[in-house]
Amino acid sequence: MTNPRLLEFADSTAALFFGSAVRIDGPKALLSTESYAEEMSLCPEEPFYDQRTGAFCSGSLVGPDLLMTAGHCVKTETSCKSAKFVFGFAVREKGVNPESVPAGEVYGCGKLLGREQVGAGADWALIKLDRPVLDHKPLALNRSGKIENGAPLFVIGHPAGLPTKIAGGAKVRDASPNGYFVANLDTYGGNSGSAVFNAGTGLVEGILVRGEDVTKVSALSSSIPATVPEALRTVRINKAFLELSETASR
Repeated sequence: MTNPRLLEFADSTAALFFGSAVRIDGPKALLSTESYAEEMSLCPEEPFYDQRTGAFCSGSLVGPDLLMTAGHCVKTETSCKSAKFVFGFAVREKGVNPESVPAGEVYGCGKLLGREQVGAGADWALIKLDRPVLDHKPLALNRSGKIENGAPLFVIGHPAGLPTKIAGGAKVRDASPNGYFVANLDTYGGNSGSAVFNAGTGLVEGILVRGEDVTKVSALSSSIPATVPEALRTVRINKAFLELSETASR
């Protein structure tokens, strides 16, 4: 991936690791991972055969110290405190698997601010991290809760616990359910908690929670303070994506 906008969004994605799988060793945080190929008994031609897996869910930065994910990923204050939220778990050079990240890229749970998990409905959790996040920008949200069938989408997260992946080419199939919408996103287990973006605006529309189901971000946006910088950034994002669309259509 070379698109700078998409790389910026990916940089705001966090991998959820069990605390026991992260060990601070001086300036580094060592990550306990396993061979994706061996764990899933893959044939060599399968995508990401040579990569490693370690995360159990995905999350995204929506405030200076706020992270959102799926409610079923963090069910209690205790499970929140036992998790680590790791930024930068990504393949930055082909063939080089991330076995560690800088220690400063690992955050703990300060408090589970809220969560909801309603059967086939909304499924979300909002976490206050143990300190403000440095060098990563909070994502801009579509707070209106309005999205149309056919709207173009992409998702960024950690499918199967792998390093960060961006998957596009999707769209909204059914925007009518209460609290969520249905899409045809290309996701694996481990994508739960991933931010789902509108490919036309660059705004976050929701959280991937169940296969093709996406909790609308409006279900929790009232708990996420809107700031002037976010409003300005939303305008810039919309302008940038409009320019990209116009360029692509020529």
